[in-house]
Formats: sequence, C-alpha cells, structure tokens
Amino acid sequence: MTSMLTPEHEGYAKEFRDFTERNVAPYADAYHRAQRTPPEAVRQLAEAGLLGLAVPESYGGGGRDAVTLGLLAGELGRACSSLRSLLTVHTMVAHAVHRWGSPSLKETWLPRLARGESIGALAVSEPGVGSDAAAVTTRIRRDGDDWLLDGHKKWITYGETADVFLVVGRTEQGPTALLVERGTPGLRTELIKDMIGIRASMTAHVYFDNCRVPGGHLLARPGLGVSHVSGAALDLGRYTVGWGCVGILDACLDASADYAAQRTQFGTPIKEHQLVRRMISMMYADARAARLLCLEAGRLRDTGDPGALAATSTAKYFAATAAGRAAADAVQIHGANGCGPDYPVQRYLGDSRVMEVIEGSTQLHQVNLAEYAFQDRALRRQQR
Repeated sequence: MTSMLTPEHEGYAKEFRDFTERNVAPYADAYHRAQRTPPEAVRQLAEAGLLGLAVPESYGGGGRDAVTLGLLAGELGRACSSLRSLLTVHTMVAHAVHRWGSPSLKETWLPRLARGESIGALAVSEPGVGSDAAAVTTRIRRDGDDWLLDGHKKWITYGETADVFLVVGRTEQGPTALLVERGTPGLRTELIKDMIGIRASMTAHVYFDNCRVPGGHLLARPGLGVSHVSGAALDLGRYTVGWGCVGILDACLDASADYAAQRTQFGTPIKEHQLVRRMISMMYADARAARLLCLEAGRLRDTGDPGALAATSTAKYFAATAAGRAAADAVQIHGANGCGPDYPVQRYLGDSRVMEVIEGSTQLHQVNLAEYAFQDRALRRQQR
C-alpha cells in the first residue's frame, strides 16, 4: 500500500523492510524461544540509526517525523514484536527527556539514547497499578539536594537490560518523574520469564531500596509525572504499538496466504475453502484499515493537530483488536501446525494478546473512544 505514502516515506518503508527481513525476521523465533534479545541485535538497530530515529538531529538523532517512526515500528512489528517493544520504550524515554528534561539532562542523555549507547526503559507500572498511573505507590522523597526512591515496579519492558529508567513515583506534590541510572545503589532488577507474548523483551521487576538520585534528574516539576511526563510518553507509545499491530496483521496475512496456497486437504488447496477465504479476507481488510488509521494518526501528530490524541487512541484500539483476530485465525488456518513451534503464527498469537493490554487496554480505549464520540457529537451540534 505504498501508494498512500510520499516518495520519501516509500523510500523509508523499503529501507526498513530490507533491514528487518535481513537482520531481524530470520532470528525472531529463536529470540522468542530463548526469551532474550541478544546484545548484537540491539547493536544492529543502534548502528543503523534506528533507535535514535525520532531524536532531534541537534542531539545526534535522525530527526524523523511521526509517519517515518510509525513505518519503522510497523516493520519491526511484522518481524519481531519484542524488538518493536524496544523501539517503543526507548523512544518514549527519549521523547520525555527532550520535552521535559533540563538542558543538562538533554545534553547528557539524548546523544547517548540517539546512538543506542544507552537504552531507556519506562518504569511506571507496579504490582497493583496498571492503567491508573496516578495511583503509583513508589515513594520519592527529598534528602538535601537529592531524591530517595523506595518501591517496586513490575512489567518493565527491557527492564532487565536498560541503562536508564524513567521512573514515576509519588512525592508530597503528587506523581513525579525522575531519571534513574542502572548501577545506582539500591536498584535491582529481576527478569520475568514465560510471558504469553513479547517473550524476548527482557521484561522485569525493578526494585528501589533507598536509591539516591541527583536532584537534577527530575523531569518537569514534582506532581507532573503522570499528567505531563508519562502521559505524553504513553501517547507516543500507543502510536508505535498501533503500528506494531499493523505489522502483526501483515505477518499473519502473509503467513496465512502462503500456507493456504500450499496446504492441501480433501484434494484441494485450503485457500479454495470458503471459510478459510473468509478469514483471509478479514485479515486483508483489517490490515488495510489499521494502516490507514495509523497513517492518519501519524500525519495529525506531524502537523500538531489537536485531533491526534483521539486518532492515536482509535488507531491503537482498532489495530490491536484486529491483530488479535488475525492471529487467532492464522493459528486456525495452520491447524495443529499453528499450535507448535515450527510456524511463527504461535508467536503472533501470544504477541497480539499483549498488544491489547499494553499502552492502554482495549477496555480503557473503549471508554475513552466513547467520550471522544460524545465530544465530537456536541461539537457538531454547536457548529450547526
């Protein structure tokens, strides 16, 4: 569907497709089984300039627009949702530092993040806190010029290997965001194994025990950790996750169409069976629709349109639910082969389930989209 893209974006799409088909897709199942991302895979992304794609050029990044970032997330999602998750959390941290960090923090961290020399992870979720980020219980308190942290974060993507964490905790003023470096005394991580999806994403518990963090590592003012810092980062995360779901849709469609053309049952290729054709037709339509929604969200983000927030939520919701349907049907088309480790559709199914939970669950988006619908209706009434 490159006709929907500008020539420049078509060039990026081809570049990203070539990179992932050569360097990511052939190894994704092995990463999934090993439940880890090898350092060389991260290094390849960094050396290609992909981890710093959205970081401003003035800090050594690619300075690319939202549509280009989305195209990269889509191709990584098609090849390996775990590595797409790395792009997502790393870019979220870089975005937060650029938007809310002091000049000193920007000068220190943005070049490192742009080069992939340091990997960033977002530490918001806790054992008892998911969608309601404002309810975090990790404690942040002043001690002279420093901050002291105590608490437990959970489900932190690439938390086992990240070099710097954007942590949201609670001060007397409310939720507050800090940058915390790995190696800080009192910081400890513990890998979470056997997840249903994104199994190579090095997801971890992160523990803080009287961690002392320099006062200058504050992002925005105390009390703005959710409403401003993590809120903006999570909105960007939703956007790249939505594109990653487009990639899952594309992967399910490719795998299903190829398998249906080759597999014969009852004397004919199963692609001739009407119910198989129905499943593939749904994948095809959903993949096109999800891509269009994500493109719209990207273009609105690039123009600073206030409708970008609703468009991003819509795109993520539709793409994630469609990816879940497509992955389930892809397994069904593959039959018993879809339940085993020899075909990637098993991986797509697990990954798609995670997509309906992260960066706003399907149910949370349904609540928000209904509110957007009511707002749009009220606005149209006023304009009559």
